[in-house]
Amino acid sequence: MIRKLYEILLFRKVKSGLIPKHIAIIMDGNRRFASRKGLPPYFGHFFGSKKVEEVVKWCWELGVKMLTLYAFSTENFRRSEEEKRNLFSLMEKEFKRVLNDKKIYEEKVRVKVVGRVDMLPESLQKLIRDAEERTKDHDNYFLNVAIAYGGRQELVDAARKILKKVKEGKISPEKIDEKVVEENLYSDGYYSRVDIVIRTGGEQRLSNFLPWQSANSFVYFCDIYWPSFRKIDFLRAIRSWQQRLNIYKA
Repeated sequence: MIRKLYEILLFRKVKSGLIPKHIAIIMDGNRRFASRKGLPPYFGHFFGSKKVEEVVKWCWELGVKMLTLYAFSTENFRRSEEEKRNLFSLMEKEFKRVLNDKKIYEEKVRVKVVGRVDMLPESLQKLIRDAEERTKDHDNYFLNVAIAYGGRQELVDAARKILKKVKEGKISPEKIDEKVVEENLYSDGYYSRVDIVIRTGGEQRLSNFLPWQSANSFVYFCDIYWPSFRKIDFLRAIRSWQQRLNIYKA
């Protein structure tokens, strides 16, 4: 009862302040959560996927327009075949849910995957394309999922795309600026600046996540494992960002 009351009061306080436009989350601690409970890694990822549904709704409640989630890095391909198979199967289920979730259409949420999608199983690629196609005209909320993503690789791939355009005469070297770089990232200019990066699980590093987009972002590290991430933790992260902005203004 006391925690719920605190959550309500904290929500009101955060809601009354400046709301971030773009929050990015490194969803860490799924496997450790499962291990602590004596369960296989799959269950950590399963409960983690359910937490995503909650966090998306929290964003809607507050009016956070854009959410980017780090779901699977290029380094994660080194994991066991069984774990990858289970993860990709879970992702397929989640994209099928998105395709049939009335809320996604009612709230006009645009869904986009950023990363080397071509490295994923064909069945998952198709679901990703379907989700992006069906929501491409939505413009109220934006949900980005980083899958097969690596920040350095994104910058390398952007450089290659720009060089190709220069070679084809579509752009001159003198015209290359920050805007051109952003237009050639995986997002195709769809987003750039991140206000807050949240990392759960206790690690205090960014793990090659959105290096261009988060260059000047506020970073909030949280010890709790992702499946146990609470609304209070989410609100505290935003409150800390708001307090930091007030310090700079002073």
